[in-house]
Amino acid sequence: MNSAPNALAPAVSATAPTAVESDLQIAGDILSVQHLLQPAREHPATVAEFVGLAREIAADRAGWEHLVRYDATTRWYHRLRTGPGYEVWLLSWVPGQGSGRHDHGDSAGVLTVLDGELTEHGARGPLSLGPGAQRVFAPGYDHEVVNDTLDGAVSLHVYFPGLTEMPMRHCSPAREDHVPA
Repeated sequence: MNSAPNALAPAVSATAPTAVESDLQIAGDILSVQHLLQPAREHPATVAEFVGLAREIAADRAGWEHLVRYDATTRWYHRLRTGPGYEVWLLSWVPGQGSGRHDHGDSAGVLTVLDGELTEHGARGPLSLGPGAQRVFAPGYDHEVVNDTLDGAVSLHVYFPGLTEMPMRHCSPAREDHVPA
């Protein structure tokens, strides 16, 4: 057996270099290193932040409740807020009203039930959504939302980027309409 060192093995130095310490390790407190602090975002940019925005708006009942209207002839909606790359909508649903089967084009979204109960019909079947329930969906997610109860319902919808189309799906797979939002 050859006792010569293996040319492929890493060389080991008796004096290994020490790791360089970061500003945070030196200071010991993130608050004392102002240049490392990130400013709070004025507008959300991640899915988690959009979910948080929806929860924040939902919790501020005084900010949206007085705007709600119920219309038996058509779904009522009101745009509550817009920001760079997103928009927030408030919708009401009288008993029996539904969205029709659709997706949201290139927009992702968060649906939050504020009052009442809605049923989401998607690929996995019906899902009952009560007050506080949230659904997050990706672009192209196909579903229908319906108020199957005898009481009114209110929901909040955050779309990012802002909704530019809502392709409607009909029972017949041979027919598809693109309806601008």
